[in-house]
Amino acid sequence: MSPAPKPKVAKPRSAALRRVRLIAAHHRAASSDRALALILAGIAGAANAGGFILLGSYTSHMTGYLSALADNLVLHNLALVMQSLFAISLFICGAATSAIVINWGRAHKPAHQYSLPIGLQGALLAALAAVGATPLPPNLAHTAGLALLCFIMGLQNATITKISYARIRTTHATGMITDVGIELGRAVYGRAFHAPIRADRAKLAILLQLLGTFLLGGIVGALGYGLIGFAFSLPLAAILLTLALL
Repeated sequence: MSPAPKPKVAKPRSAALRRVRLIAAHHRAASSDRALALILAGIAGAANAGGFILLGSYTSHMTGYLSALADNLVLHNLALVMQSLFAISLFICGAATSAIVINWGRAHKPAHQYSLPIGLQGALLAALAAVGATPLPPNLAHTAGLALLCFIMGLQNATITKISYARIRTTHATGMITDVGIELGRAVYGRAFHAPIRADRAKLAILLQLLGTFLLGGIVGALGYGLIGFAFSLPLAAILLTLALL
């Protein structure tokens, strides 16, 4: 009597692949949020630097656009007023789109509720690369690039805000730097006055990591966009699309 065939045992997936798959998964863990936030902060830094290199504008800096709107209203500079309104409106539209996509995903495709907006951001970065490859008039290319980057920044910031329950932002550093100052102030106060007040070291470490990643992304983005222009959006798009597809 021949022995019964041994049951096939599925090969375990590599630990690295499992970790990558969890980054955009709908079942969230603090480590997944941190990994995703670091990736998005690096991409935001790169894209923001690209906005300055290519368009002369930091497209995540809505405070600057709002200030420019006020200044140019007083100076009666209608063209710059319209540009500020345009940038702010596209950022808001990007944030609103993130909320729409995530809520639609929760209702219809729960396992993909976070990968959908991440994939959408990747697709829009690919579209940004296409702007540079298309023979558009300079004014039209500038407008299209500004629209896409502002929309992408709003989309990304809202996505990580919803994923992390408003604990993390990635496209601008003012809030993070403020929080670093608060934690350092708590540490100094506790030591100076021997009070039971301490810095949240875990939070401080995450903030410093995010700021460092944003800075590193900005350096890489400035070099990349400076060398090959809009086409540098393609590797950024590939990273996000890979996360979404996995």
